[in-house]
Amino acid sequence: MTVWDPRATIAAKRDGVTLPQHEVERFVLAYAAGEVDDGPAAAFLMASLLNGLDAAETLAMTRAMISSGDTLSFGRLAQPSVDKHSTGGVADSVTLVFAPLVASLGLAVAKLSGRGLGHTGGTLDKLEAIPGFRTDLEPDRMARQVREIGCAVAAQSPRLVPADGALYALRDATATVPSIPLIAASVMAKKLAVDSDLILLDVKAGSGAFMKTVSEASRLADACRELARGQGRRCGVAITNMDQPLGDAVGNAIDVAEAIEVLRGTHHGNLRDLAVWFAARALTCALGTPFEDARARASAALDDGSALDRFARMVEAQGGDPRVADDPASILPRAGTIVPLVADRAGTVTAMAVEEIGLAAGALGAGRMRKRDPIDPAVGIVIRPKIGDRVEVGEIIGEIHARSEAEAEGAARRTLGALSLGGGPASLPGLVLGWFEPEPSA
Repeated sequence: MTVWDPRATIAAKRDGVTLPQHEVERFVLAYAAGEVDDGPAAAFLMASLLNGLDAAETLAMTRAMISSGDTLSFGRLAQPSVDKHSTGGVADSVTLVFAPLVASLGLAVAKLSGRGLGHTGGTLDKLEAIPGFRTDLEPDRMARQVREIGCAVAAQSPRLVPADGALYALRDATATVPSIPLIAASVMAKKLAVDSDLILLDVKAGSGAFMKTVSEASRLADACRELARGQGRRCGVAITNMDQPLGDAVGNAIDVAEAIEVLRGTHHGNLRDLAVWFAARALTCALGTPFEDARARASAALDDGSALDRFARMVEAQGGDPRVADDPASILPRAGTIVPLVADRAGTVTAMAVEEIGLAAGALGAGRMRKRDPIDPAVGIVIRPKIGDRVEVGEIIGEIHARSEAEAEGAARRTLGALSLGGGPASLPGLVLGWFEPEPSA
């Protein structure tokens, strides 16, 4: 009997050989089981980064990640279920709006979310800023909540695609994160391990995203759709702009407060527009509702309070204080130091170094560079101007929520330095840069 040697797999990929699918699956599962150490796995990842993985190899890796742990089904639901995922951006609180909004429109959202890492915020960190809110839901409880309320947002179980968790940590440690096949496999393994009728992906492109260009984002979108196709799942992918913060708030508690204002119908801007756009796409793809009719229905659900009511019910069901929907300022944690962000120059905003703004908020304590780093839910940055807006010297353009005056001053300097100002009009960036329709069910 021939003994399998992982070094042969590594050498083949090092030399640019396209691996058989069973060989990729075997390597990934062996690493997840502890039969392959970090050193050989790191070599395999580096070879995959440098020489690439084709569609069949990427699908094999994704399937191995899924089979390394549990899969999750919520049983028979009365309505179609939708799962939405963003590749991460700054001031991106769409999920906080999308989940209750879509539930109020008659669809089900059972979403497993993650925590923030680097310059992008995590949905779980935001929701856990609400006192008492629990994200550690057992599958049965989550399914019951979805049936009763229409939406639930919870943490991924450690038993769900554990191979991805192990490989992601190793990719982070070995500088092999920026590989589109590896990113696609990581994203889609988590989505495909959970039963849903429709997957919607928001692939960000721009200075505040992991994909800096539309071309890179399009390649990732294609790879994700190919993986969904390989598993027989419907998946629509949008490429959206991250050349400026999506909302105004970059933090956790302040993100929740802004999302509540959107759900109340009193806050307008790109955050609301994108949440409505995705809600409309969900209705169109799941129920066949004409897109413009679906967009009108989604806007009405924000304006008439039905989406906010669904949010309050979700918060209460997950142990949080539902009064946050009525008076977020009295319920959410508040930073010890809140100072105005004052413009130090005059001009029209022509560009924004969005990643720098995210890192500035992270340095205040709103984010983490390592998965185990603690989060301060109260701190963050509010920055209101968008590209094309005019600011004047001395104008208050936002706020810094910090633990001390010194930290606030440092964050203000970094945030103001992230703004490029000019004398003439600026080219306004589009919000949705591309859309790939889900393929019909087989």
